[in-house]
Amino acid sequence: MSTGVRRRMGVEERRQQLIGVALELFSRRSPDDVSIDEIASAAGISRPLVYHYFPGKLSLYEAALKRASDDLAARFAEPHEGPLGARLLRVMHRFFDFVDEHGPGFSALMRGGPAVPADGVRSKDHVNHVSTTNALIDSVRQAAYDQILTHLRVTEAPPRLELVVRSWISLVESTALIWLDGRRIPRAELELQLVHDFAALASVSAAYDQEMAALIGPVLKEEPADGPFGDLVGRLVALAS
Repeated sequence: MSTGVRRRMGVEERRQQLIGVALELFSRRSPDDVSIDEIASAAGISRPLVYHYFPGKLSLYEAALKRASDDLAARFAEPHEGPLGARLLRVMHRFFDFVDEHGPGFSALMRGGPAVPADGVRSKDHVNHVSTTNALIDSVRQAAYDQILTHLRVTEAPPRLELVVRSWISLVESTALIWLDGRRIPRAELELQLVHDFAALASVSAAYDQEMAALIGPVLKEEPADGPFGDLVGRLVALAS
């Protein structure tokens, strides 16, 4: 029989709970619009207790961003078996799962975090926060970049390959942000289109550079006709006919 006595959380357990609560709220509304009072209420604790675990909203927000960025970076991890096109499509599906679930938080993360304070003054804490947020964004981009290179079986990318992969990652980010503004294009179509975009960027680069051709050619030859890359070829042939 329950005694009705609440179990007291340890310090780290409570911190993780608050981060989870903050992430849940940030997934529904912009972090600028979420107050410490709301976070405290959702966590079932008092406002002063939130400040016991985090010095302020900015530090809690940074902790939430760190968890979100780790989660987002992990979405690019994929077993290295099977055709590359199918692997990238699964990665895009997981990436858009995150975007779909954490829309406002994703937008805030990619746009650099909370806005300038109401008085327009950038305090030292705010400037430091922007640096921290930028570092988290860069860590996600680097994780995605490293994962793509491993899928291509490349340890050190030549200049043209680095340009292709980093350009594609930027395209994925900007596409997701635009999609969130109204979601006017079916998500599944965008996921497939972004995989096609990667194949197109890589193929155009390979057409200009022998080193890229040697890297990309074998990958494309392994692609089945009914896979995402084969689908792109079929669409281009139909377009030209």
